[in-house]
Amino acid sequence: MDDTLKNSRYDFGKGSLLEDSVPKSPVELLMAWYRNAVAHGIPDANAMSLSTVDADGYPVSRIVLLRDAGESGLNFFTNYQSAKGHQLAANPKAAIQFFWQSLERQVRVRGVVEPLSSEESDAYFASRPRDSQIGAWASPQSEVIHSRQLLEENVALYNEKFRGLSTVPRPPHWGGYRLAPDTYEFWQGRPSRLHDRLRARLVRNNWVWERLAP
Repeated sequence: MDDTLKNSRYDFGKGSLLEDSVPKSPVELLMAWYRNAVAHGIPDANAMSLSTVDADGYPVSRIVLLRDAGESGLNFFTNYQSAKGHQLAANPKAAIQFFWQSLERQVRVRGVVEPLSSEESDAYFASRPRDSQIGAWASPQSEVIHSRQLLEENVALYNEKFRGLSTVPRPPHWGGYRLAPDTYEFWQGRPSRLHDRLRARLVRNNWVWERLAP
């Protein structure tokens, strides 16, 4: 056994999470924690781990960025033909996790994912930097490619294709998804591993809060 792993210890103690401090809607607490992470200078505070299930039943996780959040759900964008796109098409159930280490906080969210409308995807794509728009056309995401040269050649190809256009159109294979949560879990580190865990479950269109043992 690696002693650096076995002997790694850190005691939490930067905050607490009590029932009388949570809002009625869990997305309000999620956004309050996100804004607090931004205020503390945490880079990519909107980064989240998105977990899907592949055709063999294995969970698959990767980091994506939260781009909008509200009562209807949490939005992110990607290539529909990517591995996660195919996995969501076959099984739309997914989970999201945020971790803000310096604040000793994490949030887990579970729900069903559905594609955003074309209008929502068009609006977000138009807000992206032009180089990122070109990249969405250039990358056959998750496919095996022979070298990085293919990407560079594709970038040159699409830069030329869209030269002179003031806006780059959204690729038909690229757009947004919304995870509609049925469960949130908020975790705040506490001393001696007696962490605070509060879960919100959607029951008959109402959020029910409950405490979980650490």
